[in-house]
Amino acid sequence: MKIGDREISASVPPLVIAEIGINHGGDLSVAKEMVRLAAQSGCECVKHQTHFVEDEMTEEAKSIFPPNADISIWDVMANCSLGADGEIELKEYAEGLGLIYISTPFSRQAANFLHEIGVPAFKIGSGEADNIPLIRHIASFGLPVIMSTGMQTVESLGNSVRCLENADVDYALLECTNLYPSPPDIVSLQGIDELRQAFPNAEIGFSDHSVGPVVALASVALGATIVERHFTDSRYRLGPDISCSMDPAELKYLIDRSREVHMALHNRKRRTAPEEDVYLFARGSIVADRDLPAGHVISETDIWARRPGTGEIPGFEFDSVLGRKMKVAKMRNSQLSWSDFE
Repeated sequence: MKIGDREISASVPPLVIAEIGINHGGDLSVAKEMVRLAAQSGCECVKHQTHFVEDEMTEEAKSIFPPNADISIWDVMANCSLGADGEIELKEYAEGLGLIYISTPFSRQAANFLHEIGVPAFKIGSGEADNIPLIRHIASFGLPVIMSTGMQTVESLGNSVRCLENADVDYALLECTNLYPSPPDIVSLQGIDELRQAFPNAEIGFSDHSVGPVVALASVALGATIVERHFTDSRYRLGPDISCSMDPAELKYLIDRSREVHMALHNRKRRTAPEEDVYLFARGSIVADRDLPAGHVISETDIWARRPGTGEIPGFEFDSVLGRKMKVAKMRNSQLSWSDFE
């Protein structure tokens, strides 16, 4: 899978996506500063949310209050929308800094708008992961799709994934838990492998709403090729998603450590060349554990393994020495060689 020129696969470090989302509170200057800080932290990709409220919701939304807000979901999104002109400016600013800019459309109008301004891929949020008409519409553009799977099961995702596969688009599925923040007792890391087994054509990643970088890094160790977390310039800012957002220092930490985890993940079990010098002193060599005369037949009480490992007979050959007859005499604690035996 590729987004622009950026490969997404197990063979390269995971793509860390900084989700600015609605953390800017509708202020374009704040949104730009968040983008700048993400770029400064080494981030490759920022994600926004595109809200055209009238096409996204019905009037009933004005009486629905999210658990993480004290105003209606309609008002949350209306207050945090940048509008078409603001989003175009934000996209141009992000791309001017060398970042990949993607966004989540929450309506058909938003999807059309994002396609018109040339995003290289689409993000589908967990709330839309079973919105078949919207998924089918987004997939019709032929661009890569990243879809979060919070609040879904493997079974309920089947129809949505078929929409993506029928459109022949590359896609990624992100394991996700939609509580802000998500405590570890309800976060599923097993979901990463369950998604991989159920949908072998998908890249599998992790959209993290927990506090701190630990669970996100654990997902990398399990093979996540995309890691998405909310991002803010300061965790002291007010907003419904701030509690599970990372700041610039944590973003840089996540990027750097995820690359280290990815490197270690692809190293097979073996003794490496840099370990050879350690191996020489750390392992044991077979030595005489008492004075041994010529002609003596070796028993278990006659020998032992002691450091360093510079002797000819390593400790793992202990049993191979038993029963052999000494050809020469050896003093206690001297290293033995195969030539010492008849």
